Amino acid sequence: MKKLILCVITLATIMACKNEEKPKENMALTYPETKRIDSTRTYFGTEVKDDFGWLEDDRSPDTEAWVIAQNKVTYNYLDQIPYREALKERLEKLWNYEKIGAPFKKGNSYYYYKNDGLQNHYVVYKKSEDKDDVFLDPNTFSKDGTTSLSGISFIEDGTLAAYSISEGGSDWRKVIVIDTETKQQVGDTILDVKFSGANWKGNDGFYYSSYDKPVGSELSAKTDQHKVYYHKLGTPQSNDKVIFGATPEEKHRYISAYVTKDQNFLVLSASVSTSGNKLFIKNLNEPNSQFRPIIDNVESDTYIVENEGNKLYLSTNLNAPNGKIVVVDAKNPTPENWVDFIPETENVLSISKGGNYFFAEYMVDAVSKVLQYDYSGKQIREVKLPGVGSSGSIGGKKEDKELYYSFTNYNTPSSTYKYNVNTGESTQYWTPKIDFNSNDYKSEQVFYTSKDGTKIPMIITYKKGTELNGKNPTILYGYGGFNISLTPSFSITNSVWLEQGGIYAVANLRGGGEYGKAWHDAGTQQKKQNVFDDFIAAAEYLKDNKYTSTDYLAISGRSNGGLLVGATLTQRPDLVKVALPGVGVLDMLRYHTFTAGAGWAYDYGTAEDNKEMFEYLKNYSPVHNVKPNTQYPATMVTTGDHDDRVVPAHSFKFAAELQANQTGTNPTLIRIDVNAGHGAGKPVSMQIQEWADIYGFTLFNMGYKTLPVSELKK
Repeated sequence: MKKLILCVITLATIMACKNEEKPKENMALTYPETKRIDSTRTYFGTEVKDDFGWLEDDRSPDTEAWVIAQNKVTYNYLDQIPYREALKERLEKLWNYEKIGAPFKKGNSYYYYKNDGLQNHYVVYKKSEDKDDVFLDPNTFSKDGTTSLSGISFIEDGTLAAYSISEGGSDWRKVIVIDTETKQQVGDTILDVKFSGANWKGNDGFYYSSYDKPVGSELSAKTDQHKVYYHKLGTPQSNDKVIFGATPEEKHRYISAYVTKDQNFLVLSASVSTSGNKLFIKNLNEPNSQFRPIIDNVESDTYIVENEGNKLYLSTNLNAPNGKIVVVDAKNPTPENWVDFIPETENVLSISKGGNYFFAEYMVDAVSKVLQYDYSGKQIREVKLPGVGSSGSIGGKKEDKELYYSFTNYNTPSSTYKYNVNTGESTQYWTPKIDFNSNDYKSEQVFYTSKDGTKIPMIITYKKGTELNGKNPTILYGYGGFNISLTPSFSITNSVWLEQGGIYAVANLRGGGEYGKAWHDAGTQQKKQNVFDDFIAAAEYLKDNKYTSTDYLAISGRSNGGLLVGATLTQRPDLVKVALPGVGVLDMLRYHTFTAGAGWAYDYGTAEDNKEMFEYLKNYSPVHNVKPNTQYPATMVTTGDHDDRVVPAHSFKFAAELQANQTGTNPTLIRIDVNAGHGAGKPVSMQIQEWADIYGFTLFNMGYKTLPVSELKK
């Protein structure tokens, strides 16, 4: 690609492009009328109105018509943003570079994922001596790119592979088995698989998990009892046996099973929520053996990392909130017999293995530190990473001498490194050729104080030389839930924002996993307000320190982060100029009644638990806290009509409430992707258009009639 140079523009010139007059004269909005159907639900003697509850019916013609009408208003508005197309073109050009994943060995062959640039989905290649061949191309699965590859699993000798596909972004999957030489299908397609891969037992068949098909809508009806099945190749799916989960009095919403590499044990994990699991093991060498509990409660997160015969290596946070590795004999595997192998430290641990070593990755204030251990528990060395940021897991087969890992941060595109397990030397295996100069930007970590005095880390990324004058367009991103850690990683979309003089800030809120189980628990259930307070304090820090100001600040988050944005804008409508809640959990009284939502109760609690929990949820539920005659920020809610993780009814009802109560001229829009789900597997073309719309909406409502940096790279 010809190298083109971005004009050097001083910040003063950049800000001169800013037109302080708000762009509203041609943007009058008439929202579709959302009918109210009088409806109430009673919780512990309290009646709660749900007049927009009819929008929960995703099969209703009325809901379909509402979606069409809302999208018409939204796209009419977006069409009038003068630089929306320029943003899209720049996203396309920046996105259009070759991306290659680390190779992995299956049987005697190596495979890797590759995207030529703007392909909707990564292609799986098989390496050969002459040339690398396409093994599986998801871009051929559907004409519009909305069918994606969601996983692939090989048998040990590499001769068979089971891959799963998602259609329209749904969590429901189909599993197809192929011969890896001929690529011809073997046996029937397995239907209605959910929250599961295909875990092989020898060459004969595999384990998978799913729910009974729900009564009513496949995309929104509740799915409650997860079950593990075994499918024997060459037999119809109707013959598949339930291995675990058939007992209705013992509900588990997430169950998985797999066989250890040596084929000696069947391991089963069972959870009632997204945190905590029971763990069982079954000796496959003993006829008629039963599942033996390793841990029979859900008070910790515990799984098997490795086994050498009967010696099990377990990762656990039982009595170790930051995680540790223990060893135990499979014949007596319960916690009283555990012996520390890699003890708990002050930093959160995750573990990988390869080359006859373990690699302990620690999060130190949300950035990576990696230590190498041998199988006796001796520390060999610290792995020298290429910089300060996030490393992908170092891993591979036990016999490998060279392993691979990735490294990235907010201003450095992800590169792949080869690691020699004997010398500790890292060499660059692949680095992207992208039209973005990382050296022009910097990331800095700050610590700010939340409402209750807790210190919260935040990483702020922006162009070097940016003047902190309170007038920089800024996006504050957060999540704060489900033990998920936000660690530094490069984003093509964020880079376009940075090119426009934008600041991108990520706050590591309580509810996440950055500081272990205690940090997670501090943002759950009746401590959930801590998360919102942390986010609000982050926004105030950015303003107090002149990174930005209210008129130039947007807040963004997706899924649980969409809840974060929804709660923040309803609690503090004066805080920011733009709010971007994506695929959000926004009706906290009803979330557990849809699909697998009941599994989120560890983080949220439910309105049916007790009166105190109901009242706590009602007091922050975004749908229930939109107040009449209030000026809310310019808001664009985003969702997908096939989202069966966080059903779009959350977003529908929230948008309807905002439109009914918004005062002033700030727009309240909802952008609904058609034939798209929660986000995984979304075609590149749809992602590019979505982000062009998000950035265009954000800058336009910050008052920009032209782009802050008026000349984009062409």
